[in-house]
Amino acid sequence: MQVISLLIGVVFAATVIFVRLKASNKPTNAKKILLPPIFMSTGFLMFLAPETRVPMIELIEAFLVGMIFSVLLIKTSKFQVIDGKIYLKRSKAFIFILIGLLIVRTVIKIFLEQEIHLGQTAGLFFTLAFGMILPWRVAMYIMYKRLLKKTENPITT
Repeated sequence: MQVISLLIGVVFAATVIFVRLKASNKPTNAKKILLPPIFMSTGFLMFLAPETRVPMIELIEAFLVGMIFSVLLIKTSKFQVIDGKIYLKRSKAFIFILIGLLIVRTVIKIFLEQEIHLGQTAGLFFTLAFGMILPWRVAMYIMYKRLLKKTENPITT
């Protein structure tokens, strides 16, 4: 199960990298920025299953660790205006940060799986991922809205 779990994490990271690279080829909008965490939030339904439940303090800790990790994602997310449309700017650092976060996450997961049940580990790491994605996407939305406001109301001298 640990190997399958690790492979799922690698596939997830590769998918995120692929989607991010493709996203920089098309203009973005508020929906594309905000919908992923909304859709992802349905994953919290996993906690209906007793084998995934952990103490609330551990969920809060996982979310806070995710928020700390999100700082790296926020720092590497930039937008640019091309032909009046807003695009997500590619960042080579983003890919390396994602890979680094995957490695850190995997090491922590291997350690925790020796201490707690696999279902609980899944719940904690889902919460950690949500803690990364939510602040990152909110920050991206704020950056997007600021840039949109500038492009709609350019300052003329």
